[in-house]
Order: sequence, then C-alpha cells, then structure tokens
Amino acid sequence: MSHSVTPLQRISPTSKAVVMFVMTLFALYCLAPVWWLIVGATKPDGTLFTGSGFWFTDISIVENLRTLFQAQNGVFLFWIRNSLAYAVGGALVSTLISVMMGYALAKYPFPGRGAVFGAVLAAVFIPAPIFAIPLYLMFSGSGLINTFWSVFIPCIVSPFGVYLSRIYAAESVPDEVIEAGRIDGAGELRIFFKVGIKMMAPAMLTIFLFQFVSIWTNYLLPSLMLADARLQPVTVGLIAWQQLRGNPVGYSTVVTGALVSVLPIVILFLSLQSFWSKGLAAGAIK
Repeated sequence: MSHSVTPLQRISPTSKAVVMFVMTLFALYCLAPVWWLIVGATKPDGTLFTGSGFWFTDISIVENLRTLFQAQNGVFLFWIRNSLAYAVGGALVSTLISVMMGYALAKYPFPGRGAVFGAVLAAVFIPAPIFAIPLYLMFSGSGLINTFWSVFIPCIVSPFGVYLSRIYAAESVPDEVIEAGRIDGAGELRIFFKVGIKMMAPAMLTIFLFQFVSIWTNYLLPSLMLADARLQPVTVGLIAWQQLRGNPVGYSTVVTGALVSVLPIVILFLSLQSFWSKGLAAGAIK
C-alpha cells in the first residue's frame, strides 16, 4: 500500500526550523514595539524610562487618560475628531471615485483607455511623499493652505483603489448583466449603482480600509498644510507634543495618546478582517 507524500511533508525538519525561527523574529520585531507602547501607557508620569520597558510596575492608566484628555485645554479630542473626519470622509469619497473610475475603465471602451490605465498603474508605484511639496505649492497659490480642504482633497485620490477596481470590475461584473439592464431600459448610472456596486462590494471594502489606514497614519502632508493646532490630525499633534521634550506635556501623556490613536485602526481592522481578506484575495486571483 503506497502513501502519497504532500509537498509539506517533503520539507526537511531543518528547513522547517529555520523558517519558524525567521518567522518568530519577524513576529517579535512587529509585536515588541506594540507591547512596549501598552506597558508604557500604564506607567505614571515621570517613570516611563525607569525599570523594565516591557513589564508593568505601577499601573496608572486611568490617571494617564485623564491627563491626556485635559492637556492643553483638551486639544487631543480635536486631533482625534480631525483624524476621523479626514480618514472616514476621505476614505468614503475616495472609494466611490475609485470604483466609478475602475468600472468605467473596465466596461466602457474609449480612445486612450489603455494610456489612462497605464498612468494609474504608474502612479501606484510613485511614493506619495513625492507629491507633498507640489501639492503644498498648488494649494498655497489657491489660498487653501491651513484649511480642512488642503488635507481632505488629496485624501480622495487613490491610484491603488482605481487599479483594484479596474481588475475587479473586469471579472466580477459580467457584460451580459449590463446589457440586460440596458435592454430593460435602465440608464448607465442606475446599472452602476443598482448592479455594479453590489457586485464590487468586497473590492470597495478593501479600498476603504487601505485608504482609511493611509489617511489616518499620514503625517507629512498635514504637517506641511496645517499650522492651526485645532485642524491638525492626531499624528501631527502627537509629534508636536513629543518635540516639547516632556514639558509641559509629559512623555507618558504622549505614549498614552499614541496608544489611544491606534485603537480606531485596530477596531476597524478586527471588525472587518474577514471581509477585507476575502476582497484582497479575490482581487489578487482575478
């Protein structure tokens, strides 16, 4: 009686051990700063750099949170509110625009369609910080510097979203369904909003999550555009506190603020993880 050997069984124990060792190192590299942040946020003010940074001593998370939300007249709440406005609003608008552009590129033949998609694909590989200085000069000339729109408008552009929508729409929205809608008398916009969007829902969720995280963690663009602390997102505000070197805002307050600032991303990621992974995997296969 013969037994078939799976590819995994053909891997030697030594190779498996090396792979596990490397993966463990990567996991420690990623998780160690997160654990330090959690421990640091519980330490009393003035004791952040005393004792072990990776284990709890005197836990005063409640006092640290109270200090965080009262520091400088509660400006941290304004930063969180601003980050939510930029990230949620920008991600929603960006997702809709990306899906509409991707759907049009996939389903409507027009002269120059290949060149447009090539330009979108090239933009995916250009690092976003390269656009920061040109955008600053453009908004400076139009008088939008130090306004909400100077950060929000660049947030609604996502070349990766257009790219993912294009490849997803090409495979997920059959031409026969679109043609059937036209025969029934439906207009192009009605077909898109009633049929296309429903079929592209996994791709939309993936684009929204990517764009939300990208906007929430963005620092360079808002730091260039915004001078008013009441308009700044939490990333810029926390860096400004850190540069005060502990006075009048202590390092423990900065670390507590950093921990609170990542909670929306963690909650969003965990709550939508299954939808996000399905959409990304489907887009990769297609």
